Amino acid sequence: QVQLVESGGGLVQPGGSLRLSCAASGRSVRFYTMKWYRQAPGKQRELVATLPSSGTTTYADSVKGRFTASRDNAKNMVYLQTSNLKPEDTAVYYCKTLDWWGQGTQVTVSS
Repeated sequence: QVQLVESGGGLVQPGGSLRLSCAASGRSVRFYTMKWYRQAPGKQRELVATLPSSGTTTYADSVKGRFTASRDNAKNMVYLQTSNLKPEDTAVYYCKTLDWWGQGTQVTVSS
């Protein structure tokens, strides 16, 4: 079993940045594909980034060039660096691996 805990969300102005973190525990996730999702109010959950254990990370078109996912296997952590945030990026952001989800962290982009 894997427990995932996201953190790093908050209120940020348009154009700002946040680094979201996902701490994994229970077992090492170094060989697992990790994914970042987000869900805005009234909308379906959206896949934002897919971070394989090796190889190329892929991104939704809506965040490409602004978001970067990374992982620190020694710390069993996954990150989502966001930049040039827009109001439409406002959502709860979740990390996921296999069937396990974190509880999410709220990102609000507003002036």
